[in-house]
Amino acid sequence: MIDRRRMIKTTALGGIALAVLRGTVARSAMRAGASADSREGELAAQILGDQDMVQVLHMAQELLSGGLDAGNNYKATWIRDTNTFIQVALGVNPPQRFREALLTFFKFQGPNGDIVDLYWPSDPAKPANASYRTSKLAPGLIADKNTVEIDQESSLVQAVFKYVSATGDRTILEERIADITVRERLGQAMQYLLTERFDPEHGLVWSATRADWGDVQPESPRGVRLDASSHRALSIYDNAMLVLAINDYLQLPGGSAHDTARWKSLRDGLQRNVRKHLWDAKKQKFIPHVYLAGSPFPADFDESAIFYHGGTAVAIEAGLLTRQEVLRSLDHMDADVKAAGAASIGLTLYPAYPEGFFKNPQMRDPYSYQNGGDWCWFGGRMIQQLVRLGYVAEAYRDLRPMVDRVVRTGDFHEWWTRDNQPRGSGNFRGSAGVLGQAIEMLQAWAKPRH
Repeated sequence: MIDRRRMIKTTALGGIALAVLRGTVARSAMRAGASADSREGELAAQILGDQDMVQVLHMAQELLSGGLDAGNNYKATWIRDTNTFIQVALGVNPPQRFREALLTFFKFQGPNGDIVDLYWPSDPAKPANASYRTSKLAPGLIADKNTVEIDQESSLVQAVFKYVSATGDRTILEERIADITVRERLGQAMQYLLTERFDPEHGLVWSATRADWGDVQPESPRGVRLDASSHRALSIYDNAMLVLAINDYLQLPGGSAHDTARWKSLRDGLQRNVRKHLWDAKKQKFIPHVYLAGSPFPADFDESAIFYHGGTAVAIEAGLLTRQEVLRSLDHMDADVKAAGAASIGLTLYPAYPEGFFKNPQMRDPYSYQNGGDWCWFGGRMIQQLVRLGYVAEAYRDLRPMVDRVVRTGDFHEWWTRDNQPRGSGNFRGSAGVLGQAIEMLQAWAKPRH
């Protein structure tokens, strides 16, 4: 199969980009700082002159100015999606739109602190599903919660932090929802995970078994509700998201010294236990799952061979890997893409789970949906972290295949097949948000160096 991620417009990209495409030798030279000033200047010029990136950023801004739903197939406001496009979207929307959306999630917050996934307008003509959540504080809306995943609480904390950082609107933290401030509710949301989803033996939070960051368990056809068939497990994505949430919470104004000390201690414990229980130092990768009461997969299946791209990217964002480990992870992702015959490091995981391991029809086949599909939604996050850590040539190289396909199809699709064909929802705002932000970060790096 053609290695499509190498099908980059080398003529347009020029010398430095072609050099990094040649692999480890050129990459090592970049890391060693060879001819740093001239190389940086060339790379900066290429980034700023890349009209495809300019086009994709404009497309992202245009899409994100048009609403808060997750995409064509998801006509609701989701917190895990909002958290990933809020930064770019705030540049093209009135802040009040996002303030109201974030406050709405708190209006559906459960008495134990839990946060729903999504909310949407109710339809009086349709009978209410008993599993949906309603709130007197949000008339005309209904909400729902996927219980196999646990990133809703962490996502809301992160989104509020991004909102406050971008707008300077600290008053949202003192807004009262049923006489409880938003700041207090943020703490309650994280405390829910530590009370209801914490495994004291390992000192980490658990969820149902899923494929990396996905929201579908293997044991049932829909797979979004904890039930008697679920297998509880520890994984990197959930714990990295909570570490990120705590870090963001600690940066919000108004915290007491006692509260700050407590959350710092809890975060430090999570970080230590991630390294102790989930990081495989020999293989230089995260263990997919540490099971608390058995695995849903056959005994002869070696799940430890699977590399989780998305969870690794979020772990890097949370500061859970050293710089050397980040580079090794990137090399692993690049090798996985080549081995899979895929198009970009948005590849969810590699190798994929075998056929039939997930009962959900979307997950049944290898390299479909969250079982090895290629998602800009997470690949873009890895690009952001490479830029943040100074690996800009690598970031630019690995972003280009994602940019190319957005330009080719004229849309931000939910996910892509191994042969680089779009699947799932169109107008997928999560993809637009992370790619838009990655482009903004590259351009911000390049401007003072050009």
